[in-house]
Amino acid sequence: MSYIVYILRTSSNTLYIGQTNNVGKRLDEHKSKKGKSAKYIRYFSSFDLAYKESYSTRIEAMRREKQLKGWTRSKKEALISENLELLKKL
Repeated sequence: MSYIVYILRTSSNTLYIGQTNNVGKRLDEHKSKKGKSAKYIRYFSSFDLAYKESYSTRIEAMRREKQLKGWTRSKKEALISENLELLKKL
């Protein structure tokens, strides 16, 4: 089983980072805005999947999620746009 770290871009152009072992199911949960949906996402009319990475264990995915959440907005944007040169500078 693989685990996915993902970044969502909301309708207000904010970024949300999470991790799951089933991206489709998790996105459906966010779209439903009920139950297991992240409270943060419920405040926005829509969102798009902006980025995702796959890991073999949940521990690796959780570590990466925590790392990304500590990054600056510009560093996250460089990752999303796959601008590795800029990402190294930041």
